[in-house]
Amino acid sequence: HTVFNMADSGRERDYERPGGGTGVPLDQRDGGPSASALSPGDRGTVPREHANYETSGLLAKESNTFNGVVLKWHEPLDAKLPEERWRLYVFKDGHPLEDPFHVHRQSAYLFGRDRRVADIPVDHPSCSSQHAVLQFRLTEKREDGVKTQRVRPYIMDLGSTNCTYLNSEKVEPQRYVELFERDVIKFGYSSREYVLLHDKSATK
Repeated sequence: HTVFNMADSGRERDYERPGGGTGVPLDQRDGGPSASALSPGDRGTVPREHANYETSGLLAKESNTFNGVVLKWHEPLDAKLPEERWRLYVFKDGHPLEDPFHVHRQSAYLFGRDRRVADIPVDHPSCSSQHAVLQFRLTEKREDGVKTQRVRPYIMDLGSTNCTYLNSEKVEPQRYVELFERDVIKFGYSSREYVLLHDKSATK
């Protein structure tokens, strides 16, 4: 097991299904290339995005293509570069495998086996070609009775065959789930654990 404690279960986790806005395709994002139980919470106070019917069919498909691959998601309209310097630490059997992935340089990071589009490749055979996405979003929610607006990390499973797990609980597909510092993410049947921390996190 990792040496990190799980995220504070007292906090309310934000859940939200993505809206229909087209957002920004992966190939137009800013930045360069990169790396306990789930407690139900409120969906937050951010208004839902409404479907955009201006593009459809082939045109919409081509607008969300990168390296010849059609992506399984569009970045939402509230996508934004994070203010905190987030990192993903990778563990296997409780031991760190490599240097952490610095995941503050883009507004989204795609996990999957298809290296033509994956920002963070996951090569285990149980993982899908486009498995999940780490998405940073500028959202508003009430914390300790006060409305706060800031850039928060979210995970969304992209309808993968063998699921995404957050703190050992299966993530519902096609739904943004807020992440907290020290959350542990796993993909499919891979034993690798991805622990979300930032540069000011205590590691004890």
